[in-house]
Amino acid sequence: MPLIPEEPQIHESAQGPRVTPAAGRTAQTPRPVPGPRPAAAPRPGRPGPGPARPAPPAQRTHPSAAQTPPSGPPSPAGPQIQLIPAPAAGALDAAGEAVDLLLDTGRAPGDILVLTTGETHPWAAHELSFGEDAYWAQHDARDDVFYADAADLARASARPVVVVAANAEGDDGVVGRALALARERAETLLIVCGDPQQVNSALGAGV
Repeated sequence: MPLIPEEPQIHESAQGPRVTPAAGRTAQTPRPVPGPRPAAAPRPGRPGPGPARPAPPAQRTHPSAAQTPPSGPPSPAGPQIQLIPAPAAGALDAAGEAVDLLLDTGRAPGDILVLTTGETHPWAAHELSFGEDAYWAQHDARDDVFYADAADLARASARPVVVVAANAEGDDGVVGRALALARERAETLLIVCGDPQQVNSALGAGV
């Protein structure tokens, strides 16, 4: 049955594979891909000495959230699924806002994995410019939010929260495959930012 977006909220009070509307916004308003946010504190877990890197775009460390203990084991019923309606062009922006809200409410940065189904997230593109080994070392360190392409999801490990930016416009197959894998990686909460019709189609295809 199609989803009808209602009041926005991101919470983890219930378990099970249902989609809960969140973050009130309509899918008709195009939103630009986010640019760099204000400079954050240096990222922990960087590889050893070498030339200083420029500040990576669209990534931040949230000091107050860093002390949050890890979540418990995944629910046998699967993660809770929430939908944040957004056009493909605004999915990255919506995912960024979802991450900010999670961090502001006490979620540890290392608990969060963000996936893109289309254009690579600016932070991931920046870090990959220094080589895949250094990029995936940050994933393995699990001390910050990690951004990856859905195509590379097989290499990513499970995290309590997975946020999917469905920014592959018009490609339902890519979104469907990404959601199926993302649900396996999300231990407690899966947040999907994208076009409600496209997401519902992917969910109806067996996610």
